[in-house]
Amino acid sequence: AKYDLVLTTYPLLTRDKEILLKQEFHTIILDESQYIKNSKAKNTQVVCQIKAEHRICMTGTPIENHLGELWSQFNFLLPGFLGDEKKFRQFYRNPIEKEGNTDRNAALVRRIKPFILRRTKDQIATELPPKTFIIRIACLKKEQRDLYETIRVSMQKKVRDEIAKKGFARSHIMVLDALLKLRQTCCDPRILKMDAAKKVKESAKLKMLIEMLPEMVEEGRKILLFSQFVSMLNLIENELDTKGLKYVKLTGQTKDRKTPIETFQNSDVPIFLISLKAGGTGLNLTAADTV
Repeated sequence: AKYDLVLTTYPLLTRDKEILLKQEFHTIILDESQYIKNSKAKNTQVVCQIKAEHRICMTGTPIENHLGELWSQFNFLLPGFLGDEKKFRQFYRNPIEKEGNTDRNAALVRRIKPFILRRTKDQIATELPPKTFIIRIACLKKEQRDLYETIRVSMQKKVRDEIAKKGFARSHIMVLDALLKLRQTCCDPRILKMDAAKKVKESAKLKMLIEMLPEMVEEGRKILLFSQFVSMLNLIENELDTKGLKYVKLTGQTKDRKTPIETFQNSDVPIFLISLKAGGTGLNLTAADTV
């Protein structure tokens, strides 16, 4: 009560619940408010119980998967404004998502518009050029393609058997595991925990990347290179060392985050290797021009 400003994190909300619920706040501001997109999550339920006169959500991704995530954030901002979750699903979410009902979509937009302040990149960073997307196809060569096909066929059978036995709703783990193995095979077979994969030494994606990077560095590019798999970043790191390319790295194991960030921002190091989990949010790397 004796402080003007209290900063906390989403994981701490549940632990500090008793302290926070005793206090009345003037304003609660949720940064990266997509973290409360799941209305059933404990963090979401705790933050909705905290007493405050004013509530603000800030996010670049108010909806990532479905409209229920928008409802969850509005349930924190204005409880009851969009009805309860069941009514919202019946009146807005199902008609819009499943039936493509444009009238309901327009009605929802009209309802929430007065409470949304939105700004786009061209309003706040007028000096930036439009974003350019370059899509490249990495074609798997023989050994890698054969491995991919072998895994696809075997996992397809396992997934079908699992669904037949347990039903689709209870087979998500098996489905996700199959997709994960296929994605890892596409990245580099060496990151797969399978004996058959260890024999495959080629990676179309890594080969393409290592052909592109020296040219980009020569052009003076500052490059952010993301991967969900830290093991993939390790393989890229080895290739960069071989090519003599300078880089910094940020993963969950990085204890000192400040140094690699400042090095990339303020020096001639052209490449930043980042794991999605460690650097997917909360970084503002203005020196970069290529992702």
